[in-house]
Amino acid sequence: MKVLADLHNHSCLSPCASLELSPSLLARLARERGLGLVALTDHNSALNCPAFEEACRREGLAALFGIEANSVEEVHVLCLFGSVAEALDFGASLRGLLAPLPYDPEKLGDQVVVDADEGVLELVDQYLGASLGIGFGELCEDAAARGAIVIPAHVDRPMFSVSSQLGFLPAGPYDAVESLREPPPALTLGLAAVSGSDAHYPEHVCRRPFVAELPDGALGERGEPLLEALREALRAGRVRPSWAA
Repeated sequence: MKVLADLHNHSCLSPCASLELSPSLLARLARERGLGLVALTDHNSALNCPAFEEACRREGLAALFGIEANSVEEVHVLCLFGSVAEALDFGASLRGLLAPLPYDPEKLGDQVVVDADEGVLELVDQYLGASLGIGFGELCEDAAARGAIVIPAHVDRPMFSVSSQLGFLPAGPYDAVESLREPPPALTLGLAAVSGSDAHYPEHVCRRPFVAELPDGALGERGEPLLEALREALRAGRVRPSWAA
């Protein structure tokens, strides 16, 4: 079956995202705009994934739980897990690697952890937009070793990408790459390319989804079976990004 999917979305936890974009609003807009599979990938943290899981359950959406991690070179990479617990565990491992930059919420933006009903649980006081003290290659290897789907983010973007920061895509344990438009072969290494909305505001939700061909019944699965069904589709190239429509 063909599924409209989007694996790159932020919530009010990301300092550069709108405070309006709670996990519950993200899930509701995703359903209203036709997504069947959606992931939450806040910057360097998974603390809003518990609320997102509950919100997606209410909306009848299949969900994955992730992080957009920022390597020491300031290359962004999507790390996606089948369970909230795995995403939170990975996020906890990254917390101590965050550069200890001075954090002023008035200048850098609030970082709000909420529940599924938009109740405020915590205001994170460590800047989540900073780079991590770990190289891109090691970061990808660590995420892959934990069972994550690993996707270098917006590889053709002029900032925070492998092309802007490294000048090339090194070999690594990737399942696909994400791009804004059809990427040159040097930025895919033969892997499938997907599009992603990189949603930071409500109006961004579902702006650049992709179509994935998944086995019948895959969206009824949760956790590892759903993650592996998507991984197989990505590696087999059974995807169509928005720019190829």
